Amino acid sequence: MTVKDLDFKVIDAHSHLWLRQDALVDGKPVFSLRNGRAIFFGDEVQMLPPFIVDSRNTADVFLSNMDYARVSGAVVVQEFIDGIQNEYLAGVRRGWPDRFRVCAMCDFTRPGFLEDALCLVSCRAFDGIAIPGHRLSRPLNDPEMMSMYARMERFGMFLSLCLHEDNHQLPEVEEIVASFPGLKIAVGHFGMVTTPGWMEQVRLARHPNVYVESGGITWLFNDEFYPFDGAVRAIRQAADEVGIEKLMWGSDYPRTITAITYRMSYDFILKSDLLTHDEKRLFLGDNARRFYGFDNLIDLPYIRNMSE
Repeated sequence: MTVKDLDFKVIDAHSHLWLRQDALVDGKPVFSLRNGRAIFFGDEVQMLPPFIVDSRNTADVFLSNMDYARVSGAVVVQEFIDGIQNEYLAGVRRGWPDRFRVCAMCDFTRPGFLEDALCLVSCRAFDGIAIPGHRLSRPLNDPEMMSMYARMERFGMFLSLCLHEDNHQLPEVEEIVASFPGLKIAVGHFGMVTTPGWMEQVRLARHPNVYVESGGITWLFNDEFYPFDGAVRAIRQAADEVGIEKLMWGSDYPRTITAITYRMSYDFILKSDLLTHDEKRLFLGDNARRFYGFDNLIDLPYIRNMSE
C-alpha cells in the first residue's frame, strides 16, 4: 500500500509550530537562527529544513506538507525548548478549526503557575494542555497540577503528556488516571520506545482514557533510518500488548523532516506487512479522529510528482 492508494483519512497526533524559538531550559538557551538553524543548548543544529530560510515554522508551511502527504488533520503540542506559543496557536485554531487541534502550555516550573493554567483552560481557545514531563522536575500529581487536571476534565480538554525515560513518573500518572477517569490522556514519543522501559509507558494505555502516540518514533530510530523496520516491529509489539485501537501515529513535525520528508514519516507504515489494512487505518487516522474529535476532516487528492 502506498500514499497514492490511501482509502482512509490520516491524522498526525504530534506536531509542533512556532513563529520563533526563544527559550531557556535549565539555564540553556534555544533560539532561532537563519536557514532553519537554531542554537540548541549551546550547539548550532539544523532544526528545520534549510529551505525555510526565515526559520518560521508556520501553519501555512505545515498545511502545504499535510496536503502533499494527504494528512487531513494534525494535533499541535508544545515543548519547553520552543518557548510558549499560546498566542500563535490560538490563532491557528481559529483559522483552521477543521485541520488542527492545538495544545496550550504554561511555565509549569514556576511556582504559582496555576492561575495562568486555569485561565488557559477556561478561555476555550485550546483543545488540550501539553506537559513536557520529561523536562519537568516537579511531580505531575502535586496539588496545583491536580487542580489543573480537574478543570481540564470539566471542560472536556485532553492532556498531551511526554514522560521521562526512567519511568519514575509512572506512579504519578496512575494517580492522575484514577482521580480523573474522564480526562483523556495521550502519552507521547511512543513511551520513549528505544529505551529499556518503554513498554511500561505503553501499558498505561490499558486504562480506558489513555492512548499512546508515536510522535518522534523516526527520530528515536534515526540510526536505523528508513524504512524503520524496528519502529514497525515496536508498533506491532505495542499493539499486541494493549490493542491497536489505543495507538496513534505522530510525526514530531518539523524536527524529523530534516532527515526525511513528511510523507516518509508515515508511508513506511503503509508499506509494512506487519500490520493489516484495518490496523493501519486505526493507527494512522481513526483512533486519533475519535480521541481528538476531528468531525469534519477534508478529503485530499493524490498529487502526482512531476518525476512520476
